Amino acid sequence: MEAFDQKLALVFPGQGAQFVGMGAGLYEQFPEARAVYDQADEVLGFSLSRACFEGPAEVLDDTATTQPAIYTTSYALWRALVARICQDMPRIGYVAGHSLGEYTALAAAGAIGFEDGLRLVRCRGEAMRDAGAAAPGGMAVILGLDDDAVAAIVADAGVWMANLNSPGQVVIAGEGVALERACRLATERGAKRAQPLAVSVACHTPLMGAAAERLGRALAATEIAAPLAPVVSNVTAQPTADAAQIRANLLRQLCEPVRWTDSVRAMAAGGVRVMLEVGPKAVVSGLVKRIDRAIATRSVTSAEEIASLDSEVLVA
Repeated sequence: MEAFDQKLALVFPGQGAQFVGMGAGLYEQFPEARAVYDQADEVLGFSLSRACFEGPAEVLDDTATTQPAIYTTSYALWRALVARICQDMPRIGYVAGHSLGEYTALAAAGAIGFEDGLRLVRCRGEAMRDAGAAAPGGMAVILGLDDDAVAAIVADAGVWMANLNSPGQVVIAGEGVALERACRLATERGAKRAQPLAVSVACHTPLMGAAAERLGRALAATEIAAPLAPVVSNVTAQPTADAAQIRANLLRQLCEPVRWTDSVRAMAAGGVRVMLEVGPKAVVSGLVKRIDRAIATRSVTSAEEIASLDSEVLVA
């Protein structure tokens, strides 16, 4: 990735992409992936690989484990993919990730080392879990309303917009009673669905303030370099290659909404015609299709998909 072709963007999913068994085949078939998992186990001081491959689900779904697990699996997939088609890999124009996935994007683009990113997402997960215990909250998905209508609802209910995922899909977050009120208002105002999510943390809201303090200290101690391709920030929805800006954006991300719709549109405006999603599940590819049907999407979620991927399909 010494130079880049703006036609291709590399994207990574965030929390919610995990499942027990993820990465097991990858570990068995690709030495590059095996090295990533072994490194993660050593750095963290416990068997993250076992949590990924064997669970149980209640361990893997603890956000302090989920975040490093998705980060590690996504990065292992990327390393195995690059090793297989390194000479034929099209140049990457932009990198991006949904929430947690932004850390994987930065590691893939060389802005942060894998180990540094792993420590950051472990800290982030622990800090978010603890902040959620101190200030309980939740999240809910609203389907079928535009962003302005949801903005009015959250203002009336006293909650926040957390993820602007695609036209007609917004995740809101806040304290329990207020979140219930927001869901009722959404239904009354014509939402197709207003459904609470199975989380006890109000991610991407000011309720994560205590978590941001802890993460800020970790970020300040982490070396960040200019990425090999510009990263599109969740909070600004704009590309940057400036290390100081990347650090500031990662901290803001914890308490501000993920602007995924605007991020995809910014990459499209920059010339992107193909997006390659790399992670345990294809999550953001579906969102991309709802945002801009002119963008072709490809996904790599398993050892089998790595083996079958033809690099020519990544060229628009």
